[in-house]
Amino acid sequence: MFVKETSYIHKVKYYIKENSFIAKLAAKKLRASSVAIVIGKTIHLHNSSKEQFINNSRWLNHELVHIKQFQQHGYLPFIIKYLLESIRKGYTNNKYEVEARAGENNTGIC
Repeated sequence: MFVKETSYIHKVKYYIKENSFIAKLAAKKLRASSVAIVIGKTIHLHNSSKEQFINNSRWLNHELVHIKQFQQHGYLPFIIKYLLESIRKGYTNNKYEVEARAGENNTGIC
């Protein structure tokens, strides 16, 4: 289900898509039961409701950092940089994931 309303947390505009096929593919690749993946300004969820996601401040902050990364680098350039970084260093050591994990507890990051 695509949530049509626009949400603003920390002055970041974003959309949420529940039961996303994109997130389902990511969950399979990551071997995770629940996944959120950001594409531009949309947070795609798999096996999590919008309410569960928003109530998990660490998870929300993590994904908001990715939205800011898209804004800072541009849509296509960020996707390319993110993928190259993942190929070179792996998912865990990807500098964009490291930055997002560092922002999980910082409510003022965005």
